[in-house]
Amino acid sequence: MIDALIISGIFVGFAAIGVLLYRLHLARAAFGKEVETWRLKLDHDLQQARDERNRLLDALGDAFLLVDADANIRFANQAALSLFGGRELLGRPVGEAFLDPRLAEALLRCLATGQPVQSKVVLPQQTSPRGNLETRGFNAWVIDAAQLSETPGTNPTTRVVIRDVTSEYQLDQIRKDFVANASHELRTPLAIISGYLENLIDDGMVEEPEMARRFLTIMRKHTERISRIVEDMLVISRLESGEASAVNIEPFKFRSCINDILERLESMIRNQEAEVTVTLPDPLIVIHGDRFYWTQVLFNLVENALKQNPYKGLRIEIGCEIAGESIRIWISDNGVGIPSADLPHIFRRFYRVEKHHSQQEIKGTGLGLSIVKRAIEAHHGTIGVTSVPGRETKFLITIPREPAVQAVLPAAAIL
Repeated sequence: MIDALIISGIFVGFAAIGVLLYRLHLARAAFGKEVETWRLKLDHDLQQARDERNRLLDALGDAFLLVDADANIRFANQAALSLFGGRELLGRPVGEAFLDPRLAEALLRCLATGQPVQSKVVLPQQTSPRGNLETRGFNAWVIDAAQLSETPGTNPTTRVVIRDVTSEYQLDQIRKDFVANASHELRTPLAIISGYLENLIDDGMVEEPEMARRFLTIMRKHTERISRIVEDMLVISRLESGEASAVNIEPFKFRSCINDILERLESMIRNQEAEVTVTLPDPLIVIHGDRFYWTQVLFNLVENALKQNPYKGLRIEIGCEIAGESIRIWISDNGVGIPSADLPHIFRRFYRVEKHHSQQEIKGTGLGLSIVKRAIEAHHGTIGVTSVPGRETKFLITIPREPAVQAVLPAAAIL
């Protein structure tokens, strides 16, 4: 009896142990499943966080890179991939990824010292990170590198931001060139006027009427030149200021504007025995724009043709035609033309093609064509030039047409 009880107790004990083991197995399975669920959730949350980070970094306008301690690129946002023309970046050393080693200098200095580094780099067009897509000539970049504070000290990750500051750099160069050229252009006539004044006052030339008259005539020409330079600089400043009132858009008769500039240039046209013809599809054709600036445009282009060809018999044509939704305007002449080497530069401030002028002649301001280009651009148009020396030099302007305004306003109401 006792043995049966012992055996029964042992059996119950084993059964209890079995139940416990089974429950433990179920608990372990449930725990494993819960752990796996948490692991999957953590992986999912981590991937979402990475995706969100990538979306945020891809939204940056600047190129953004993450670089490890060995200077290998571990992450590049969309702006970086676009900047480097889609070249493979991930896993590559920065020295291989960048075409010019000067781009990598700031980053390598940051890796070596652990200190944040910011550097500005100006590169020639050939070694721009944009590769063959670069068409802006000299280009400028700011490289901003710093180690991430949360990364381990033995294997730090460095973030690199590459910012394109080419527009600011070129604008700064334009300002410097403009100030230097303007100072030079104003200094020359002022020095001439001062010299003649000194002769008149200190050398007693006032007592010689003929000599005094000649000096005063020369001084007046250079005074007019200073006034023209100042006026032209003010016009360019106004056009480039971005003011809403810089261009006053109103409809006007194009022929009336042409008549105004021909009257102003009548004496020069007559003295050079030049022939000016006007070709219009309709004498009442209307241009939608700022008449003041269109007068400047036509005056500068026709005056430029006369000044560049100071001989008798020059033929100039002012023409206009409607081409779909655009209006094409041209000013052409059969003069000496513009050398091909000068054509890309003629719209630059103070640039001149006047090699034939004598030392006694008063030069132009060198701002006329620059004013023309900016005035046309202010009207959302374009201007180009072609030249076959001795045959034809032609400035072609294309501007948007405004048929609705022309149709609504009666011709009698348009100046």
